[in-house]
Amino acid sequence: MTGSARVVVIGGGVMGTSIAYHLARAGVPDVVLVERDELASGSTSRAAGGVRAQFSDELNIQLGARSLEAFARFGEEPGQDIGLRRVGYLFLLSTPEEVAAFEDGVRRQNALGVPSRLIDPAEAQRLSPLITTDGLLAAAFSPDDGHCTPESVVQGYAAGARRYGATVLRHREVTGIETRGDEITAVVTSQGRIATDTVVCAAGAWSRAVGAMVGVDLPVEPLRRQIAVTEAVPGLPPDLPMTIDFTTSLYFHSEGPGLLLGMSDPDEIPGFATTSHDRWIPRLSEAMERRAPALLDLRRTGGWAGLYEITPDHNALIGEARSCARFLYATGFSGHGFLQGPAVGEVIRDLYLGRVPFVDISPLSVERFTADAPRPEVNLV
Repeated sequence: MTGSARVVVIGGGVMGTSIAYHLARAGVPDVVLVERDELASGSTSRAAGGVRAQFSDELNIQLGARSLEAFARFGEEPGQDIGLRRVGYLFLLSTPEEVAAFEDGVRRQNALGVPSRLIDPAEAQRLSPLITTDGLLAAAFSPDDGHCTPESVVQGYAAGARRYGATVLRHREVTGIETRGDEITAVVTSQGRIATDTVVCAAGAWSRAVGAMVGVDLPVEPLRRQIAVTEAVPGLPPDLPMTIDFTTSLYFHSEGPGLLLGMSDPDEIPGFATTSHDRWIPRLSEAMERRAPALLDLRRTGGWAGLYEITPDHNALIGEARSCARFLYATGFSGHGFLQGPAVGEVIRDLYLGRVPFVDISPLSVERFTADAPRPEVNLV
């Protein structure tokens, strides 16, 4: 067991491993990552794997675009095949309000270098032939987006972190954080104590409990989301984009010879349950019948449930606590954490080192809620 560390990162998903990697690569000695289970065993392994820069919030656009650049060179550094497929994201829009919101988003994205554009229903159907255009007004598409394999990203970051000198401890649950005044002195785990003055909370849906250990309220709620996988689809286009019916939140992309699909369930109650159930199937079927009736004929061959980490405005919490010195956090991503992992790793590295990050993330600090300055993200999946 490591007795001391310069930095302890709590959480072994994409966010924690990215942060550990970026810290270690920057030359920070004695970086220790603590994960209570296996790496990527929480929300990351249950993510749909989508990567994109099509957001309504300027910060999310920048974080997404920066991460897309990192995913594109992942094979060289840290050095891992992540199965990246840049087939694009296609948002299907059915109301004038949605079209207006995405027009505004596309302008903002284009100004930041993202090649998104609005297209007509006919082009949307050419890109994603499984959909119907009935009632469709327009769509938003960016060819730079796509999807990749979450577990591979985590393993790549973990291997890279170790290569640069970090220690990765699995099956070590954090049970407490010791403080003296407003300073951290140690992290207590199920297998011993690690003396440190710096903690980074990247615990995803479990972050609120970690923050409470140092008196910091991280308003994160866990919410179950489900995914289904289908049988092989004959004639499935090799470049099928990640397709999202924005009105219903139904989405799908290719997964091997079949499809991975999912949608939100407004009846889901916050909690840590991750068992799969069929209560969402009638609503899922209704959404498919409305926008992609060909999906109704496909047999489900598998699926799983995982946790989103939801904040009140469905936007991330990134920053350093004011009430506890050297307690940094990166959590509450509300469904877009996996795709922002590379960029957020850079940001936390720079906050730790006292550098100015490539983007000002101060509007995403937890204090925005006490200051009544929420920052809602519209383009959710």
